[in-house]
Amino acid sequence: MLIRSSKNPIVTRSEIPSIAPSLVDVSSVFNPGAAMLDGKYILLLRVQNRGRETYLLKAESSNGVDFIVENSVVVFRGIESVKEKIHHVYDARVTKLDGRYYIMFAMDLENGCRLGLAVTEDFQDYRFLGIVSDDDNRNGVLFPEKINGKYVRFDRPNKVQLTEGPVSGNTIVMSESDDLLHWKAVKPVMSGRFHYWDELIGSGPPPAKTHEGWLHLYHGVATHFASSNIYQAGVSLHELSDPSHVLFRGRYNILEPRELYELTGQVPNVVFPSGMIVEQFDADGFALPGSRVLVYYGAADTVVGLATATVQELIDAAKV
Repeated sequence: MLIRSSKNPIVTRSEIPSIAPSLVDVSSVFNPGAAMLDGKYILLLRVQNRGRETYLLKAESSNGVDFIVENSVVVFRGIESVKEKIHHVYDARVTKLDGRYYIMFAMDLENGCRLGLAVTEDFQDYRFLGIVSDDDNRNGVLFPEKINGKYVRFDRPNKVQLTEGPVSGNTIVMSESDDLLHWKAVKPVMSGRFHYWDELIGSGPPPAKTHEGWLHLYHGVATHFASSNIYQAGVSLHELSDPSHVLFRGRYNILEPRELYELTGQVPNVVFPSGMIVEQFDADGFALPGSRVLVYYGAADTVVGLATATVQELIDAAKV
């Protein structure tokens, strides 16, 4: 039910500026985080070079569709303090909280994947705050406000060993923190549905607050097809005072690989929602039902796609 942009894919490798020596004739760009700043649409892009090294680059747009990618790499000041070797930093999720923009991202270290956290006020200067998970974990999304006096996030511990593949996960967990740095898992939120479209799951963009609950997009992986895993997007709605309580969860996906740029690429059959911008909120911070929602996603781990809906359409899809 998400409607793809007629300009898809909206960002491809051809839009990435040549930044010698690491980013010259890059291989792919995908899985962006997204935010609004001073009326501008901001993406933090995952860019992969021909050495399969990963970098984050900022892109900016005045309309949410036509993006210009900055000619510089995002650098997190202070990340050099991490003693363990960092192989990759990727899949940024961006949350506006207390007037600042927090970026939660995956970090591939020697001993597995961890969640990292950084903060910026202007998307020019970025400060690394620390590693914020103890065990193998990814798909961390920070809520845009405290709930019951605590910072809250959804994350996805990696505890499932895929056949001839990496460690993954099939349960989203709610975690809480007093200071954004030290987190404790509180309770499971929802798990994959074996035999169906979302057997393995993970959160997509950070949730948005609506009068009917927290609006949450996630990715689901169908693993029971002999040819290939199929990554799709789904939607759920969660109680405002306790997001671990799922009010509604859509039976059907809201976006699946259909277009050529989603079906073929580095990883075939992938739509991976990672950025969401809700354009209109009321004075109390609730998303307006008629507001347009822009969902940015990685397609086949190769390009960036855009699909849109309204807040109410997404809420209704969660109830089906």
